[in-house]
Amino acid sequence: MRYTFLLYSDPSDFKDVTEEEMQQQLEVFGRYIADLQTAGVFVDTDWLQPAMTATSVSLKTGSKQIQDGPFAETKETLGGYFVVDVPDLDAALAWAAKCPAAHYGTVEVRASAMPEGGNPHAS
Repeated sequence: MRYTFLLYSDPSDFKDVTEEEMQQQLEVFGRYIADLQTAGVFVDTDWLQPAMTATSVSLKTGSKQIQDGPFAETKETLGGYFVVDVPDLDAALAWAAKCPAAHYGTVEVRASAMPEGGNPHAS
């Protein structure tokens, strides 16, 4: 059975983080990933762009609504994620509109911030 760990934090907690501290944190995550790999339980990971860069798609009202940001009502909770590899945001939004969850909720679309090839500290 697969589980996804959705990591939430307050971005303002990181406003004063130095480059050195960021590198240390990347190394910590790299070791965690290596531990998961060694245990044979690692499937996938991603580091998302800030929430302010998100675009949300909903068909809940019967027509497609696209909204900048993850500004869904607070009664909605995150229930999972899909990862797609598409050429651009327009293609991603088209696929998000096809997602069954868009018919009863909101699909938030966010670009990955993970470097090409993944975390360099994970190997």
